[in-house]
Amino acid sequence: MAKTNVTFDSAGIPLAGHLYLPDTPEQGPRPAIVVGHPGSSVKEQTAGLYAQRLAERGFVALAFDAAYQGESGGEPRGLEDPAHRVEDLKAAVSFLTARSEVDTERIGALGICASGGYVLPATASDHRIKAVGMVSAADIARQFRLGADGTQDPAVFQGMLDAAAQARTTEARGQKPPTLTLFPDTAEQARVLGGEHGAEGFEYYRTPRAQHPRSASFFTWSSIDKMATFDAFASVPLIGQQPLLMIVGTRAVTSWMSVEAFQRAIGPKEIHWIDGASHVDLYDKKEYVDPAVDVLADFFAKHLGQAV
Repeated sequence: MAKTNVTFDSAGIPLAGHLYLPDTPEQGPRPAIVVGHPGSSVKEQTAGLYAQRLAERGFVALAFDAAYQGESGGEPRGLEDPAHRVEDLKAAVSFLTARSEVDTERIGALGICASGGYVLPATASDHRIKAVGMVSAADIARQFRLGADGTQDPAVFQGMLDAAAQARTTEARGQKPPTLTLFPDTAEQARVLGGEHGAEGFEYYRTPRAQHPRSASFFTWSSIDKMATFDAFASVPLIGQQPLLMIVGTRAVTSWMSVEAFQRAIGPKEIHWIDGASHVDLYDKKEYVDPAVDVLADFFAKHLGQAV
């Protein structure tokens, strides 16, 4: 498996990616998979891990940083714009269609966490994506509006919209607006604010387990009002007969979102439960990632053709 640094354009913004190529002898263009990262993550974390593992199975795989984040371009830094995140995935597909190593009729998409939401409207509106997989899928807008477990008091998000509005006013007056801090200072504080799910996120993103200097520590407050009316699941029926796979941990507090999206799908669909895994466990823990990759590789081989 070889990893190459690549760049490509997404609606005028340069994106930075890692292209993973199998090291087995090439017998013509191969099936390829675009891999999207979770919210606040970067290509060097779980997206890169899954891309590497899929390349080891014979697929061309592309992990990349979203616009406004990581090594990619775009201002303001830390903006999480759902519409542009969908566009980024389509731009990644476009990049792959221009590569001689790729069979343009055999391109799939894999979304992890927030990208597991973004790949749904991307697939629904881009017929170049022939099959779509998700790991620990989450609609980031639902998560902010309703909480990871779906039980958040609606007043919480209304307060966030107040802060987002004030930040826009501050910027309009020529002042630097505040930003939304994504993680507290300690794992204990993360547990108080977000329960075990919050503590697990802190452990992944803010400890030597997986921390990366370019992983986002904040979002702009304008991200919040851009999320407010976004619905990753509304377009699921448009996916039609493009095959869909969801991989979910049995302990994931976000599993209700995968179930909701799965229920909306009208074409070939599979949901695979990884016993004992939480949402974040599926990011990097070998005992959960290994079976997830096995299922993904079989799914993409079935619907994109066997990797060689």
